[in-house]
Amino acid sequence: MIVGENARENDIPVNPCKAKKLTNMRSVGDGKGIQLTAPLKLSLERALEYIDVDEYVEATPKNLRLRKKILNETARKRSEKSRSIKILSE
Repeated sequence: MIVGENARENDIPVNPCKAKKLTNMRSVGDGKGIQLTAPLKLSLERALEYIDVDEYVEATPKNLRLRKKILNETARKRSEKSRSIKILSE
């Protein structure tokens, strides 16, 4: 699934289900300055405008979800390479 925006053009693969490794050592100011923005509530039209060429909008009665067409990161990179080779050969 798409879980956030990147300021740059490239995508960052993340797994939101994996827990962050915690240690016993904490700094004094750790976590005080974190400000999270509220998630965007997208309408169907806005979601269709928002997605990129390699993404889908999944519409269910209760939710709209944005996700990649190819979920596996390595398969996504392979298809991107083959797509760029096809474009260069044309």
